[in-house]
Amino acid sequence: MATQKQRGKVKKRSTLSWIMEFAGSRRSSYILSVLLAVLSVLSGFLPYIFMAGIVRGLLDKTADFRYCLIQCLWMAFFFLLDRLFHAISTTMSHKATFEVLANIRRRMTKKLAEMPLGDVLEEASGTYKNIIVERVDSIETTLAHMIPEITSNLLIPFGIFAYMLRIDWRLTLISLITVPIGGLFLMLMMRDARKSYQNTVVKTKALNDTAVEYIGGIEVIKAFGKAKTSYAKFVTAAKEGADCFIEWMRRCNAYQNLLMVITPATLLPLLPFGVSFLMKGSVSGPDLLMLIILSLGLIPPFLVAVSYTDDINKMGTVIGEVTDILEKAELQRPDLMTEKPQGSDIRLQDVHFAYRDAEVLHGIDLTVRAGTVNALVGPSGSGKSTIAKLIASFWDPDSGSINFGGVDIRNIPLDTWQKMIAYVSQDNYLFDMSILENIRLGDPGASDEQVMEAARACGCHDFILGLENGYQTICGGAGSHLSGGERQRISIARAMLKNAPVIILDEATAYTDPENEALVQRSVAKLVRGKTILVIAHRLSTIADADQIILINGGRVEARGTHRELLSGSGLYQKMWQAHIAAREEEGNV
Repeated sequence: MATQKQRGKVKKRSTLSWIMEFAGSRRSSYILSVLLAVLSVLSGFLPYIFMAGIVRGLLDKTADFRYCLIQCLWMAFFFLLDRLFHAISTTMSHKATFEVLANIRRRMTKKLAEMPLGDVLEEASGTYKNIIVERVDSIETTLAHMIPEITSNLLIPFGIFAYMLRIDWRLTLISLITVPIGGLFLMLMMRDARKSYQNTVVKTKALNDTAVEYIGGIEVIKAFGKAKTSYAKFVTAAKEGADCFIEWMRRCNAYQNLLMVITPATLLPLLPFGVSFLMKGSVSGPDLLMLIILSLGLIPPFLVAVSYTDDINKMGTVIGEVTDILEKAELQRPDLMTEKPQGSDIRLQDVHFAYRDAEVLHGIDLTVRAGTVNALVGPSGSGKSTIAKLIASFWDPDSGSINFGGVDIRNIPLDTWQKMIAYVSQDNYLFDMSILENIRLGDPGASDEQVMEAARACGCHDFILGLENGYQTICGGAGSHLSGGERQRISIARAMLKNAPVIILDEATAYTDPENEALVQRSVAKLVRGKTILVIAHRLSTIADADQIILINGGRVEARGTHRELLSGSGLYQKMWQAHIAAREEEGNV
């Protein structure tokens, strides 16, 4: 079977294809918006024609008051039509864009749920938040205006240009002398634009991550007197985040000003040559006047389109960040169960796994029998938690297999497998909602009484009732309103309510104080009764009665057996046990 990394290799798609896909759900709205934008620009240009008609009539003395009044009314009508079409066009494009951005965010959050959980956790949470919220939001203006306005503003200049050529091709081309000069400044301005913008992205990410780290660790920073150095790190990140924008703008400022001043100055070459041609009789006065008026409307629409060039580069970078997430490898699981497990044994066969390029598991072979208690022990960094997370499908192994009842777990639908696993770690997360609803996550269909019964079984009921709002107490972000021990016991209650056949306990009593440890241990005992248990433990006394203790060292299974068997047969386990006993005696003497 292909490994997760092999399955994750996909051909990169172009940014344009992604934009077309994202906008595809609202294609009809964007097309109608473009048509209305074209009508808006055309309506805004027609008053110039009527104005030229008035001037032409006044020059050849054929215009009277009634004629001029009618022309002015037409000018007012098309001016109002221009505003109306523009308002409807931008309203439609904005509504379509907001829906497109919402769909992008939905796809990204859905993708995070389908990715290996370990891959998600490897990235700083601030980075995901920055991309999903701020970065996606930053392309709203570009996407909402770019599609209708660039299209319309590029079409109209070509129409004006064709009309001017019909009047006098010589003066038309002469009036455009400023365009290549302005184009040169545009090229200079856009030089290294993608690189410069990418630099701002990197610096902004660093600032965002530093801010999240600084705020999240403020308690530790103050406790250890590191406020000055930690704040200095934040200040440095903030300064670099500002400097990269300032430097970019300073480098482009002169070129942009020259572009905006020189390019629309079509009258500078047109007037002297036009007057010369008029004096020679090669162009009539009304035609010259018409060319002057038309030339005023030739470049501004083009500059509006050009003004989005920088935004298009920015959008390309943001879309690249979005698609980097959308193109990440997923956990490959079938939609339906094709093979029924025979029994509930869990078996790892020659399992290898690497974090990035560093392999941490080197051919793990072990069996966890149904209905037994199994403990993973070993030095820090030996691979215990990695084994547990592979069983829980946080990742897939790079090679080898993990079987449940003889069926490779990669052939079991992910939602089915997740219902069979209850994972209680030392860093369990509580959501910013009530304690009742946090526990109910274990079984969304559970009644309030069933939730409270699980809390009673875990020894949570009394302390919950002692809170100001009882079960309706809000836990705060990540459970910040509760102590570590309280969060741990609520997490155990949640796992108990789930009633899964396989329980994985990763230091389930890590945050529990000595007074409550016995209570939590009894809660865990109730949780695991009759289940298949895998315990990751550092306090060896808590797993001395396990049916099987598996000693992991350096990413390999060094020994396995009962507590007595390992004490007599494993030198490393003996040292760990002696160190544990010595630490307990020292705690008892304090």
